[in-house]
Amino acid sequence: MSKRRATRLLLMPLAAIALVGLAAGLGLIGFAFHPQGTRGQGPVQMEVPAGAHGREIARLVEQHHLVAPSWMFAALLRLTGAHREVKAGKYELQPPLTPLELIRELRAGQSVTTAVTLPEGLTRLETAQLLAEKGVAEQTELLAAFADVSLIEDLDPLASDLEGYLFPETYRFPLPFVARRVAQELVRTFRLRFAEPYAAEIAASERSLREIVTLASLVEKETGLAEERGRIAGVFAERLRRGWLLQCDPTVVYALKMEGRWDGNIRKADLSFDHPYNTYRHAGLPPGPIASTGLSALVAAVEPDVSGALYFVAKGDGSHQFSRTLREHQRAVRRYQIGPARRR
Repeated sequence: MSKRRATRLLLMPLAAIALVGLAAGLGLIGFAFHPQGTRGQGPVQMEVPAGAHGREIARLVEQHHLVAPSWMFAALLRLTGAHREVKAGKYELQPPLTPLELIRELRAGQSVTTAVTLPEGLTRLETAQLLAEKGVAEQTELLAAFADVSLIEDLDPLASDLEGYLFPETYRFPLPFVARRVAQELVRTFRLRFAEPYAAEIAASERSLREIVTLASLVEKETGLAEERGRIAGVFAERLRRGWLLQCDPTVVYALKMEGRWDGNIRKADLSFDHPYNTYRHAGLPPGPIASTGLSALVAAVEPDVSGALYFVAKGDGSHQFSRTLREHQRAVRRYQIGPARRR
């Protein structure tokens, strides 16, 4: 065999390989720019789990009828380097999409979000339950995150959990979200809305931040009327000054919840329930906050309206009657509680 013929025979398979490679490359380019999925079929929701690798992502894409075949999408992910850059999360995708458009969506990490309104007065358990119901994170993971006192140790070195520091607000979270980051966001909002802008008032107060937040949580649970919060804080502040029992019903409810005994009603026997949070049994503030607290209750706790009132009673319309003396208070109780109860 001549040397020239041998060279031709050697080059033929190499050329064939090059042609196959070129064809594959052209095929991948065509695949990358070809829209897939049916127009008008509606949005497709797909969740990419944390730590998913390229082939797993490609299989998910094919299973959701967004792009096929999966092996070509996996190859495109690797070719573009996107196999290391896809963000975990739940996505809402609108076909038709080219594979490159889909990769851009997954790289951007614009996953589905949900708005969650955390109302004032929730305990950390109730907050975790609400967030879990909205699909933000698992309840057990949220409760574990809400026990991470490192998030507030500079504010409250005595805290045993984040009760009182999970600021009530409307939040928007991607789905699903990391529980610790949820806790960080709620505490960050507490800092931004109260701890930082009212730092001077807090420093000038005779109470620590923990005591302020605890007092505010009692005020929050006693009334839903912003205009009353300063006066209710004033009643508690004056009773504290005198060393009186606060006799705050929501602290009894909280104590019963902690012990798994709350059934929706306070009974006379519950008022004598010996628990550190029961302010019918123990003088002073309870050991810590009993709920998340809105800004108006926090401000009321920093600057209570001490007008001389020592008592208040619910009038049945959401407001309260305030009294300076026990005799006035007893008349108010007969008028607003005993009388209406007899007429029912």
